[in-house]
Amino acid sequence: MNLLLPCVYAFVACFAYCFIVNIRGQMLFWAPLGASIGWLVYLLCGFFAQDLLCYFLATVVVSAYAELMARIKRVPATGFLLIGIFPMVPGGGIYYTMKYCIDGDTALFLETGIHTFGIAGCLALGVLVVTSILHLAHTIRHMRQA
Repeated sequence: MNLLLPCVYAFVACFAYCFIVNIRGQMLFWAPLGASIGWLVYLLCGFFAQDLLCYFLATVVVSAYAELMARIKRVPATGFLLIGIFPMVPGGGIYYTMKYCIDGDTALFLETGIHTFGIAGCLALGVLVVTSILHLAHTIRHMRQA
């Protein structure tokens, strides 16, 4: 139950966000499902890895899910990807980094700032890895056919 409930919360939050960004039809279910899957991977990785590795692995899974669903549904992967990564965006870290900056607490400002930047980097790197692998596979497949 400790793993299931946060995934349900991620689904519901991303489902509501889909209305804000005007996502309709079947995407209204499939895009938040990617967020739930990503959050489940993040929580499962938390038992044996540091949080930056958890963010990276969860982003790789969400990015792979987005690419797969884009091919199945014949829509751009961006919709699945943005909704799927939404629960992992370090909004709290950004808030506390700015709070410590304004309060003048340099040590905590640097610590939370570097950690937040690391999380954002892991998110970007996870998307980059999956996209690069798929692009490389596509290029190799076309070279073999030629």
